[in-house]
Amino acid sequence: MWFAVMSEDVPNSTSDRIEHRPAHLARLNDLHAQERLLIAGPHPATDESNDANGAVPRFTGSLVVARFDSLDDAKAWADQDPFLLNGVYAKTVVKPFKLVLP
Repeated sequence: MWFAVMSEDVPNSTSDRIEHRPAHLARLNDLHAQERLLIAGPHPATDESNDANGAVPRFTGSLVVARFDSLDDAKAWADQDPFLLNGVYAKTVVKPFKLVLP
């Protein structure tokens, strides 16, 4: 079954995002290699503003849609995200997802 993992960043998460991104992406790449990942990506700030240096886009959270055997399995996977464990995410919500299109 598909599950949406919706995460919200803490304020000023850019530097922590950069630091923990390789570990975060490794887990997503593992899901992709297992053909369980439908989509994944960050939510840019709506004002499209950059960090204090003007170089790195700000993000407000992320969305992952992936296949898991159960809601408990999806939550357990989400709970181990390096972004959550290292303070990038303030919270994560996991819900079943019904793929309709395409």
